[in-house]
Amino acid sequence: MTVAVKFAGAAVSTTRFTTNVSRAAARAVASSGVVAVPKGEAANSGKPSGITAASSQTSFTTMTAPYVQQRFMSGFAAGPGTNKVPSFADYTKERSNDSSRAFTYFMLGASGAVLTTAAQSTVHGFLTNLSASADVLAMATTEMDLSTIPVGKTVTIKWRGKPVFVKHRTQEEIDDANGVNLKSLPDPQDDASRVQMPEWMVVVGICTHLGCVPTTDSGDYGGWYCPCHGSHYDVSGRIRKGPAPLNMEIPEYVIEGDKLTIG
Repeated sequence: MTVAVKFAGAAVSTTRFTTNVSRAAARAVASSGVVAVPKGEAANSGKPSGITAASSQTSFTTMTAPYVQQRFMSGFAAGPGTNKVPSFADYTKERSNDSSRAFTYFMLGASGAVLTTAAQSTVHGFLTNLSASADVLAMATTEMDLSTIPVGKTVTIKWRGKPVFVKHRTQEEIDDANGVNLKSLPDPQDDASRVQMPEWMVVVGICTHLGCVPTTDSGDYGGWYCPCHGSHYDVSGRIRKGPAPLNMEIPEYVIEGDKLTIG
């Protein structure tokens, strides 16, 4: 026979007396809260709650309160000495792997698109600030009508803040430039490599010594002369005498008919 006593309130202890009654009956008694009295004893004997220690056939056992926390049951337990990995399937969300994977890919793609757009905007703004302004771009090229320059004359125009000499050479000047001995030049360079059309000489009007602006149609060789330190240039813009180490610079230009485009 089994007797289970449950005290009111929170979880306490349960006292169980075991005789010939089955364990199933004892569990039924404990769940119903009814106190069982050993067979042969009077119900009104005055004994408290059937807790009796009068029989030699009775065994005494104490167990914890019947309050049990609800827990998920894993597929198998992993304890000391086992190689099994616990299953956490009961703790995962109730969605398929495909839907979860699709959501993850969507979030990665959306985040990548946002980051790419932000990076593109940042780089575009940075490069825009570094680019040349409208007035600088307008000065990048300079055009001129060559038909307005008579033979034997030189015109000075402005290109990118620098003076450019455009000389309409005579045939005599062309022959003199081609007849120079290149070995006698400080910076040897033939005339044909410095012009696109023999009659038009286009050079940057800056002395290669200290950056002064030479005077036109002057000097010992009929080209340009820098009065600052006495550098003489011929009609091809080549240094012939003086401290300047190099010939005058030839800018990038294109001649189309009577139109000269520099830059």
